[in-house]
Amino acid sequence: MGNVAVVGAQWGDEGKGKIVDWLSQRADVVVRFQGGHNAGHTLVIDGVTYKLSLLPSGVVRPGKLSIIGSGVVIDPWALIEEIETLRAQGIELTPDNLRIAENATLILPLHSRLDKVREEARGSARLGTTGRGIGPAYEDKAARRAVRVCDLADQRTLEDRIDQLLFHHNALLRGMGAEEIDRDRLLSNLNGIAPKVLAFAEPVWQRLDEARGAGKRILFEGAQGAMLDVDHGTYPFVTSSNTLAGHAAVGAGVGYGALDYALGITKAYTTRVGAGPFPTELDDEIGRGLGERGREFGTVTGRRRRCGWFDAVLVRQAVKVGGIDGIALTKIDVLDGLKTLKICIEYRYRGVGYSHLPAAEEIQAGVTPVYETLEGWSDTTRGARSWADLPAAAIAYIRRIEKLIKAPVALLSTSPEREDTILVHDPFLN
Repeated sequence: MGNVAVVGAQWGDEGKGKIVDWLSQRADVVVRFQGGHNAGHTLVIDGVTYKLSLLPSGVVRPGKLSIIGSGVVIDPWALIEEIETLRAQGIELTPDNLRIAENATLILPLHSRLDKVREEARGSARLGTTGRGIGPAYEDKAARRAVRVCDLADQRTLEDRIDQLLFHHNALLRGMGAEEIDRDRLLSNLNGIAPKVLAFAEPVWQRLDEARGAGKRILFEGAQGAMLDVDHGTYPFVTSSNTLAGHAAVGAGVGYGALDYALGITKAYTTRVGAGPFPTELDDEIGRGLGERGREFGTVTGRRRRCGWFDAVLVRQAVKVGGIDGIALTKIDVLDGLKTLKICIEYRYRGVGYSHLPAAEEIQAGVTPVYETLEGWSDTTRGARSWADLPAAAIAYIRRIEKLIKAPVALLSTSPEREDTILVHDPFLN
């Protein structure tokens, strides 16, 4: 039995929530290891929809321990609101089944204020951030002036941290003509939320070490996708953390040897939300149709996602850079009824062919996709739970994807429902 890291292999929104939920029945512990509440996961279980942003997808399963690692940036008010929302839906969340890293960085109102002001100042050059303060919080973490969960337990430390932060942030806000942050109000709000957050806080690395020692299976859950990784994504149109499986060990607080299998979640087509390059984007009836059938709206922001054909070049690069062992292919049912399908197999830029997406921003924005055309299928794949239920053309499409991205399909998702999943290879049995 091994431990599995689940990561996105495109630009996020690949359906990680359902896959993590489905895999969590085989796991004992589920750990979220990076990102913030800009990432959304939607779970549909017995017709009930659960929308998660910060909480690991395993929280909806009884008897599982869920952990938010130190690699996550946490908005304490958003966290408590999410906990209370799930409780209202009948999900039990207590310190017995949810723990938060005491050394995780907090997102404060000043972070979202700065995020929105800077994005507005960029005008047409906006990055497409959610405005929730994720980037500024990671900036403060790297600059060693962040407020962390453990600081909520010590008033003197908390006040010192806030003073350091406001010295920096209020100067930036003044410079951009924005309203400054009131120190006393911020401290009062933090002191009000502190007991609710601290009830879940602990050194989770110890908890994970104990779990490993007891032979328990751990599922590491990532947010966003490989092409939004701050190092390996379509920079600067990226998130502010490392989204690849290799970061799971750091963001959770375990040794690198704890990761046994990296599962990359991949849609049967491609989507992207916000700004940035998108070689296979379809600004036509087919693209709009994919968006409508796939319900391509952001879980957190509600923004419409851009849609396009499957990009094998992009996913192959994510497989190689991210050390992905196998993929979970999702939303194959959205392609039902299309007479022909296309897969991007190469890029062209100024007469030069590329088998990868170069790092240069100008080339990323200017590449033209080279397509291979495959036969579509008229029968439905929705709700299929075995290969025998799939049309022959759908199987041929899946096999072609496997060959092009150089990774096998371990799981196939045929609807948002938990049980509409075909298991090809159990990642825990690697």
